[in-house]
Amino acid sequence: MRSRLLPAVVATAVLISGCGSGQDWSRPHEKPTAIGTLGPGFFDPATPPSPEATITPRPRSWDGVRPSEGYRVVLLTAGSDTRTTTLANAVTEWAEAEDVSLKTVTAAAPQEYIKRISSAIDLSPDLVISAGDDLVDPLALVTASHLDQQFLVIGAELAEPTANVTAADWTGASFRGEGLGMSSAHDPATFTPERAGRAVRAGVSAVLNGLTGIVIWLD
Repeated sequence: MRSRLLPAVVATAVLISGCGSGQDWSRPHEKPTAIGTLGPGFFDPATPPSPEATITPRPRSWDGVRPSEGYRVVLLTAGSDTRTTTLANAVTEWAEAEDVSLKTVTAAAPQEYIKRISSAIDLSPDLVISAGDDLVDPLALVTASHLDQQFLVIGAELAEPTANVTAADWTGASFRGEGLGMSSAHDPATFTPERAGRAVRAGVSAVLNGLTGIVIWLD
């Protein structure tokens, strides 16, 4: 499946589509593992990050890690703005490159955000990757009740994440929920395909290595 820009207008409230190998998710599969190892500078093994900590990995220290065969990911997305489109495209391009089994759940209206998060969880993926500021507050309401489901938020973060919610963002990607809003550092121009791709890869590498519930800060 070729990556493409998300449409500006979504005709249905939820879109579930898939690409990659192993699209039949009805059968159990082996617990995913990390293929390869994190490079020096991703984090300090002598002092592993505590919950809600922020780490700033050395650039490209995650390049040697990829998911094992059959990794199941749901891309959960809401919004047709350029930032969200860039993030979503980065996820689909990563999934194609790594032959990840990817399904996409798209929410079109605010009143459906929590339902669509539930739809993503019901698919029982190994990881839910969230793209779009509109999902931050709904995720904060839902994720603490599903501690067995891993989430990765890219280009934003939850103000008080539980151990199953990891974030990957950077200066310019400052949204933490409506109550906190955008900081003065928020800059839509920083949402480049290259940076979004790094956020996906660094974030997934952290999750695969059990470094969850933290913020991965990219230069």
